[in-house]
Amino acid sequence: MNRYTRRSFFKTASAAGAVPLAGIGAATATAAGTAAVAAVAKSAPALTGGARLRWLEGAAPALSTGTTWGLPWPKGQARPEQVFALKNGQGQALPMQSWPLAFWPDGSLKWTAHALPAGVPLGEQMSIEPAAATTAPASALRVTESRDAITVDTGVLQCVIARSGSQPIRSVHRDGRDILRAGMLVAVADDKPDAESGPVTQTHFDSQISSATVEQNGPVRAVIKIEGVHRAGQRSWLPFVLRVYFHAGAESLRVLHSFVYDGDEAKDFLRGIGLRFEVPMRDALHDRHVRFAGENGGLWAEGVRNLTGLRRDPGAAVRAAQFDGRACPPLAEFGTQVRTLMHRIPAWGDYTLSQVAADAFQIKKRTKAGHGWIDAAWGHRAPGTGYIGGATGGVAFGLRDFWQRHPVQLDIRNSHTDAAQVTVWMRSPEAPAMDMRFYHDGLGMETHAQELEGLEMTYEDYEKGYGTPHGVARSSELMLWALAATPTRERLVQMAAAVQTPPQLVATPEHYLASGVFGSLWSLPDRSHPMKAAIEDRLDFLFDFYKKEVEQRHWYGFWDYGDVRHTYDADRHEWRYDVGGFAWDNSELSPDLWLWYSFLRTGRADIFRFAEAMVRHTSEVDTYHLGRFKGLGTRHNVQHWGCSAKQARISTAAYRRFYYFMTADERIGDIMQSLLDVDRQLDAVDPVRKLAKQPPKGPYPARLSFGTDWASLAANWLTEWERSGKPQYRDKILRGMQDIGGMPKGFFSAERAGYEPATGHVYNIAGDKAEASHLNAVFGAVEIFAELIELGVAPGFEKAWLQYCELFNASKDEQIRQLGMPHGATNALLVGHSRLTAYAAWKKQDPALAQRAWREFLAGDRFGSQPLRTQKVQGPLVLNPVEEAPWISTNSTAQWGLAAIQNLALIGDQLPAAIPR
Repeated sequence: MNRYTRRSFFKTASAAGAVPLAGIGAATATAAGTAAVAAVAKSAPALTGGARLRWLEGAAPALSTGTTWGLPWPKGQARPEQVFALKNGQGQALPMQSWPLAFWPDGSLKWTAHALPAGVPLGEQMSIEPAAATTAPASALRVTESRDAITVDTGVLQCVIARSGSQPIRSVHRDGRDILRAGMLVAVADDKPDAESGPVTQTHFDSQISSATVEQNGPVRAVIKIEGVHRAGQRSWLPFVLRVYFHAGAESLRVLHSFVYDGDEAKDFLRGIGLRFEVPMRDALHDRHVRFAGENGGLWAEGVRNLTGLRRDPGAAVRAAQFDGRACPPLAEFGTQVRTLMHRIPAWGDYTLSQVAADAFQIKKRTKAGHGWIDAAWGHRAPGTGYIGGATGGVAFGLRDFWQRHPVQLDIRNSHTDAAQVTVWMRSPEAPAMDMRFYHDGLGMETHAQELEGLEMTYEDYEKGYGTPHGVARSSELMLWALAATPTRERLVQMAAAVQTPPQLVATPEHYLASGVFGSLWSLPDRSHPMKAAIEDRLDFLFDFYKKEVEQRHWYGFWDYGDVRHTYDADRHEWRYDVGGFAWDNSELSPDLWLWYSFLRTGRADIFRFAEAMVRHTSEVDTYHLGRFKGLGTRHNVQHWGCSAKQARISTAAYRRFYYFMTADERIGDIMQSLLDVDRQLDAVDPVRKLAKQPPKGPYPARLSFGTDWASLAANWLTEWERSGKPQYRDKILRGMQDIGGMPKGFFSAERAGYEPATGHVYNIAGDKAEASHLNAVFGAVEIFAELIELGVAPGFEKAWLQYCELFNASKDEQIRQLGMPHGATNALLVGHSRLTAYAAWKKQDPALAQRAWREFLAGDRFGSQPLRTQKVQGPLVLNPVEEAPWISTNSTAQWGLAAIQNLALIGDQLPAAIPR
């Protein structure tokens, strides 16, 4: 456990005039702040020191392979040196490893991470609590480092990770024998998209390691991080990070593979990328077994040399053994003719399972290279798990989100020889090469004026050269089991289930709420009042609709899975997938936040998994990881990377930190850390470079807006400061808060401001003007500002934010009275901004403001009062029958959902009588 010391978040020495709220009811706190803290304490259930844990999907997993999770703690409850103990439902102490993820301003633990070893007795309910000591695993995991390798011993398997060369996973041993060896990454690329463009030259690349480091070395869990590139000849590209996870007592290892596309989309057409390894084959051909998991617990299982269905019978015991995956009886017990003529039975060396689309997979096999393929089986959705081996050992392998990330493929080659070769293709080479070129020729748009015409017509913010995929990324999750023998059919099905839905421990919604993390803008579902019940019904309906929409619209695929569409086309009965900025959503107006707050308050597994897929997608495909746009995200478009609006509002840690803290996922941690200096991009890629009537930045290095830019940066810095304690990020937040709070009209002056990346200072360039944008508060600003205010705040910032919250939806007369002029954005996203009014009402304890907030919320805003139903469209009107809700848009769904959740939490005790139906 790394230990950090903390001072108050805003210490007086570094922030003149700052008001620390490190202690509840501190004498220096404002009256409104003290009242707010008291309200939080009253509404949140008290914790008694420990926490109940539950499995996300409800039941304890059938396989105990080791698990990692994150857990929050209330401020002041757990010191950095605290030790924790874990018990299952029977009160039995379980081994566990713990480490800190984040800290409160007073230095106490805010988030901890914990890991279980494999093979321990699990229960549906478990509990964790502070203790004097943690139970040690029966056999501690051991990591040994040398100059050229890292060796990890789980007590069951020993894995050798190379520090150089082309084979990151050099070998996996079990019981003194190699089970897996020569694990390497492979890629295939074409120089043209297809043969119609001319002869295609294909290049095969192998991994080349640049470094391998031990990220974590504990008695229960170890993590090895391997970095490198793909290389062929003199060319190196496709940088990768390969993390290999180990748990004590495990016969499996988890692999998280991440790569960045750094090619030229006009020349580099990536066809396949995968993980390849060898499996030594020691058993007789009839004792070698091939398995592929199928749908609904099904299994395709055969021998390399099949002994069933022959003209001559080897015997019932022989057939049963091979069918079950056991070693067959000795040859002397086989039927005479089979025993003597066995060499006339074909041995099938090569197998492929390819999932070419979300609803279609095929299994084929052949005897060996140079001979024809035989179709073996077909199905709809494969879970992506296979096995090759025999009575003396083998490897089970699986790729998560297999059919969801199509086209994908599992290859087994040469299983009739001394070493079978397995390739888990994260992108199938049998599919057409990826064509990542921009989808149109610019349509004659050469100037910003012409580009704005395009924006006016198709909502697409086009700019030549900006719609590039150079720098986007994708991660894939794999599992490998080093097995002593062919697993039973039932056990391999359990493995497939564990690959597709990895067991995840979570806290209860009550614990998340009581711990005070992620602010006080949410509460638990409450149906005790008709109005509350109606809002809860609508929240459920909206999520369930999008969950079903992913399925019926087939929002699947390698680059697409995890995102949703932006706007519906009621005439075509289809989402506007081909219309400029109306296509993929790319986190527009914060659907990510709606999903995560929905999970926190309900604990629903389906919401968590939906949000998890979105995190993986938006943090990688919608965000640049190298190149000129590094650290920026891309606004909504027909292609995920197509829009020229490259902004911090999409890449922000505000959308990622929920998943990171609840799972301790190192990859998301890396991505959030990579965003820390993205403010240095604000001048080179100015978000408002095309817009007229923008104030000049004057002498300042850049300009930004307080919501879509500064709030996004603040989320990055807050997350890093909580994780690492680096004061420079706390100080950048503080300077910006003080500067915005000191502007003539507060946030209405900061609609556009000058900015200095080196120091974090924000400057007024608006003079005495008051301006507002409907976008500034809808990309995480509301949520991040509420957390900052609860942690401790410069008085001017809180005062200015409350003024903004109160006046954004206020009447024009009220704006003129307080600001001297209207701010110009009245009634824009009225429902979404009702939560700002509610926040002001809550902080000021103003019943009149609370009633105004509910009136704004119930005003409709495109669909707020639409009936909770879909309509079926079928026949020649559509390709496939669909259940549609033409009134739904993702913008309005996300903002209505956040407003509903936050208004219920803040002013739920001041509800009107009924919701319009």
